Amino acid sequence: MSTINLPLNLTVRVHPVVLFQIVDAYERRNADSERVIGTLLGSVDKGTVEVTNCFCLPHKEHTDQVEAELGYASDLYELNQRVNASENIVGWWASGHEVTNHSSVIHEYYARECMNPVHLTLDTSLTGARMGIKAYVCVPLGIPGGKSGCMFTPINVEVTSYEPEIVGLQLCMKTIGMQPNPNRSSTVSPMLDLEQVTDASHKLLALLADVLAYVEDVLNGKQQPENTVGRALLDLIHSVPNMTGDQFAQMFNSNVKDLLMVVTLSQLIKTQLQLNEKLTSLTSFLN
Repeated sequence: MSTINLPLNLTVRVHPVVLFQIVDAYERRNADSERVIGTLLGSVDKGTVEVTNCFCLPHKEHTDQVEAELGYASDLYELNQRVNASENIVGWWASGHEVTNHSSVIHEYYARECMNPVHLTLDTSLTGARMGIKAYVCVPLGIPGGKSGCMFTPINVEVTSYEPEIVGLQLCMKTIGMQPNPNRSSTVSPMLDLEQVTDASHKLLALLADVLAYVEDVLNGKQQPENTVGRALLDLIHSVPNMTGDQFAQMFNSNVKDLLMVVTLSQLIKTQLQLNEKLTSLTSFLN
């Protein structure tokens, strides 16, 4: 199992797929359930907890106790280990914007599964018109020889993502503001490779225009220079390979040719599969 030290400057990095899974579990909850809980999976490295996956834990909360299907959680974790052995239990999650009276009881279970688990809450009720994310660690309290307890202390939490997740998020953002229309499909399809290149080129031109406007304002004395921005621009210039326009055009055209070849081969394979499917259906019909 994972081990986590207990510094209060611990940082929790949550991937978007975890947030989507929590929201999906909340939408699919039973009608008599006020909140849903589950297990956080990920890794720990140098004071950073990276949460890359999760699953829901069926449970029922009563006034004085909590019932949870711990056998289900154990079996699901073992199955996940067969698929991705690098994902360990790092804590647990719950829907809602606050820590409840039952949270300490649930936390005791996860304290047996991993060292110093983190607790993540996702405000699915949209309090304040936003889906707030909070993370906690449980700090023990008490006096020697007396009563002891624990206190959930907030820690830093941020959303991070891999490059494939960014592509998916950008695709999801295109659905924002779409109005239901029975005459038009409500789905959004990924752009073709050449369209992605065109879109990326337009975004790059817009960013270059912003950089040029900033540099011109600094040179004309309209804006105070920032040392951090200057160093970043210098690193950016040094990272650009030293080549002529003809060399760049040749390199770009070569990459475009490779991309077109891949697109053509994929279309040929798709056509061949469709033809094979139709021939198989025709043969089955004749027989």
